Amino acid sequence: MLKNNRFYLLCSVYIFCAVNFFGCATPPTIAPIVMPQGMPGIYHRVERGQTLWKIAKTYSLDLDDLARVNRISDTASLEVGQLIFIPNQKRQGPLPVISSGDDFIWPLKGRVIASFGSVYNDMINKGINIQPSGNSDVVASRSGTVVFLSDNFGGFGKTLIVDHGDGLSTVYARNLMVFVKAGDNVQKGQLIAKAGSAGRDRTVYLHFEVRKGYVSHNPYYYLP
Repeated sequence: MLKNNRFYLLCSVYIFCAVNFFGCATPPTIAPIVMPQGMPGIYHRVERGQTLWKIAKTYSLDLDDLARVNRISDTASLEVGQLIFIPNQKRQGPLPVISSGDDFIWPLKGRVIASFGSVYNDMINKGINIQPSGNSDVVASRSGTVVFLSDNFGGFGKTLIVDHGDGLSTVYARNLMVFVKAGDNVQKGQLIAKAGSAGRDRTVYLHFEVRKGYVSHNPYYYLP
């Protein structure tokens, strides 16, 4: 009974979250700060496949704090070879950033046609829009539980949200078909939907979001 109550509570929270965070509200902006002179720390050089989220996790830092210290805007993506300042580290060299089972993967193979924070169809994009380059298979970006599912969520059509159990969740919208139901546990890489179109925009693409609590984050912080 407690497990069922928790699930329904999560569903209610994510319905509220979806209603309030899809649309044209202004996305959060990470304000730049000036690093204090003499702040102890080291530099980490970004290697292929590494994400800001994974780097922050490796050094036990808050992702938002790491972005602020390095003046990384909320719409920026990391570049291979970029130096990231890791504050308050006294060790001699950087730590290895090792891939693990809880890393995120791309939910759809294709190209990004609208980035986080851009204006698309007269709305500020709170995720990224991915147009399939081959088949339109949508997979779970990370393992978790389906906590929200709607056949026609406003202008986003068939929409689902997967909760990952650590304060993070992912949103998959504009699906032609959905192969899971609310309450299902899904594994990373599992086929969960087919990308489609919705509303007056007949372009086929997936609208994908990563959220920390109720706040949409730049998916590039999490995707390799």
